[in-house]
Amino acid sequence: MNGNQWAIRLGFWCLAFILLLALSMAVSISIGSADIGVADVWSALIGPSVSQEIDPVTEAIIREIRLPRVLLAALVGAALAAAGTVFQGLLKNPLADPYILGVSSGAAVGAAVAIFTGWGMAWLGRWTVPLWAFALGAVALVCVLALARVGSTMRRETLILSGVVVQAFFGAILTYVIATVSAQEMQRIQFWLMGSVALRDWSHAMVIVPFLAGGLLLSWLLSRSLNLFALGERSAAHVGVSVERVRLTLLVTATLMTAAAVSVAGTIGFVGLVIPHLMRMFTGPDHRVLLPVASLAGAVFLVWADTFARSVMDPRELPIGVVTALIGAPFFAWQLRRYTRRAGEESPLG
Repeated sequence: MNGNQWAIRLGFWCLAFILLLALSMAVSISIGSADIGVADVWSALIGPSVSQEIDPVTEAIIREIRLPRVLLAALVGAALAAAGTVFQGLLKNPLADPYILGVSSGAAVGAAVAIFTGWGMAWLGRWTVPLWAFALGAVALVCVLALARVGSTMRRETLILSGVVVQAFFGAILTYVIATVSAQEMQRIQFWLMGSVALRDWSHAMVIVPFLAGGLLLSWLLSRSLNLFALGERSAAHVGVSVERVRLTLLVTATLMTAAAVSVAGTIGFVGLVIPHLMRMFTGPDHRVLLPVASLAGAVFLVWADTFARSVMDPRELPIGVVTALIGAPFFAWQLRRYTRRAGEESPLG
């Protein structure tokens, strides 16, 4: 029975967050300039038997405008939360996050290069931007890991500082790229870089689906090995884990999910930091449970962040990155302070 407890917890938490996500999406779709009730949303999505029939205009608004946007926010939130969970478990660093590690900045540079130059569009089609984003995101991650390594170890402080350095470097490249375009294009790109799912359609949502589905499945299949990494790489190797292969697979998978999210929604920070921490309090550290639940929670979080961003200053919109940063930056400061204090207590010279 004890061996199945994780499966019971997985089922319970997943069911709870799936219901919460469905309710959150229905309420979010109903909020906007056109007055649409939650019952109409259910009717348009499930069938006319749920409530009385709705007019075609309302149905079109729900299906073609609001649903793709809300669904995309959920997919991006799930991808960023899953990537953050993998990075934190693999690097054994609770402050690891795609944004803080500079992976999001690298991916943003790759996406900007693809958008501005169109290089590879003839062969890769709609996958051009995600793959460029992955390539530069991977370069950023390699740079961070190389800078953070001191001898054979990787200290928490050096990892974060390396992320800040790489993030600043790719930020400078991005600023240079943006400075070369027209003023109108510059404004549009800057808004995108701060994180937004405005004016996105079904094609954007479809771009991220294979990366998220494949990444989540692969990460979950390796979640038991990820648990063993907490014991140390040597201990994991002693119980049969192929450390190098698992590490490379998970790093590539997390970077791919981040790149796909950045390519369609810009750089949205701190989702991968805050959500895994909060969910770990409820589910515990077992990644077989934590990974799927954190993904669902990330989806719920970003649906509400987007809803707040487009309704608080209606008819104007805030970038989602502003909302997540207002929540995530104080959380990051608290976590940094907490672990710095703990490190000081553990060091006899601290």
